[in-house]
Amino acid sequence: MAALVDTCGWIEWLIDGALCDRFSPYLTDLESLIVPTCLQFELYKWAKRERGETAALEAVALTEQARVISLSTSLALYAGDLALEHRLSLADALIYATARRYEALLVTADDHFLGLEDVTYFPKHAVSEV
Repeated sequence: MAALVDTCGWIEWLIDGALCDRFSPYLTDLESLIVPTCLQFELYKWAKRERGETAALEAVALTEQARVISLSTSLALYAGDLALEHRLSLADALIYATARRYEALLVTADDHFLGLEDVTYFPKHAVSEV
């Protein structure tokens, strides 16, 4: 099954955060990884604000190694339906719609997705103990 790692997972992985090891298997399987363009926007914005433009461009370049999914009208309308149904923000709805449309597992630590179908959720407070 394809996977879509939410922006928070990319950030955890890039900063070697507490949940890095949880997200790593999904982010290193590039053949199964899909990335919506709205995630590229979120990741670029975060990285440029926190680390500068060069780091932001490098982060987006990493996403380009996976299958990038552009926003289409049909995907936007599907996201609108999901936003209404699940009370999701614009970005969350676009990310969830992309995962659903491409039959991908959404992997996240964002509790807005908690309980939704085909979502693997890693609680931010639950760090693996080794």
